[in-house]
Amino acid sequence: MSSSFAARFSITLGLLMLNFAALVFAADGYDPLKIDTAFVPATVDFTFEDTERKRELPVRVYLPAGKQSAPVILFSHGLGGSREGSVFLGTHWASRGYVAVFLQHPGSDTSVWKDKPFAVRMTAMREAASAPNFLLRVKDVPAVLNQLELWNKTEGHALAGRLDIARVGMSGHSFGAVTTQAVSGQKYPIGTVTYTDARIKAALVLSPSAPRTGDVKQAFGDIKLPWMIMTGTNDTSPIGNATAESRLLVYDALPTGGKYELVLNKAEHSVFTERMLPGEKEPRNPNHQRSILALSTAFWDAYLRNDSAAKVWLDGDSPRGVLEKDDRWERK
Repeated sequence: MSSSFAARFSITLGLLMLNFAALVFAADGYDPLKIDTAFVPATVDFTFEDTERKRELPVRVYLPAGKQSAPVILFSHGLGGSREGSVFLGTHWASRGYVAVFLQHPGSDTSVWKDKPFAVRMTAMREAASAPNFLLRVKDVPAVLNQLELWNKTEGHALAGRLDIARVGMSGHSFGAVTTQAVSGQKYPIGTVTYTDARIKAALVLSPSAPRTGDVKQAFGDIKLPWMIMTGTNDTSPIGNATAESRLLVYDALPTGGKYELVLNKAEHSVFTERMLPGEKEPRNPNHQRSILALSTAFWDAYLRNDSAAKVWLDGDSPRGVLEKDDRWERK
């Protein structure tokens, strides 16, 4: 080995070691649960009309501190839910500097069961889990994004200049997960149907659903966006007949590259919401929602903010530090 080559090799190795040390230091200092406990995100409710469909859409917006432009996270509620659910997610994400926009989908929201006799509520819910409501939901997402772009440019509006539409994340639970899958790259067996919105840069899918017909690999095998999937070992649903096992098929079908899966031990379907659902039996584990917040935040930081420390934290051993030993965590 020549002296000049040895010198160059030594310098290169030294730089690599310094870069690695910097990344480790950054990861060691990174904490996705850290927030200013004195700060309480403001919430603002809006209802606007999608004039093309003559459809009124309510949204709730959780605002971070400051007035600067911030990345946006959309959240789609489950069947029978509303923009008022999963408050712990909206509050934490906003506390971490994101504008969290919680959509409400008329026709598959609380109006499905509210003011109806208890005996007919389940039937009403099953009827609302329909193809027409699915189509309404997937079209609600671009309608909301279009409206956010308009508000962001409207002088004097509460959201003017607050939204970085170039950095949008999509999330949802249950029927909201189905919605999220559709607008974030899932393919369908009927022709070349796609509902993907190119403005979405990453997706967090809570209680995913494999397609009832067609090939799972065909549906998810070409997903290019970063996806994080979360579910539980007891995550079943009486509507749609989803099982804990069927939910795992989605991650298995995803290609490699920026794909993650969390399976919380003994967690049931309602773990991503505030209230247990009828028929659920397992006592709530308070660490589950803590884990959900930590991993989802690191995911958003890594893929919406290009935060290298968050990426190192997410791809290293750090997630095990917030999980319990029987929780399953995978990445590919």
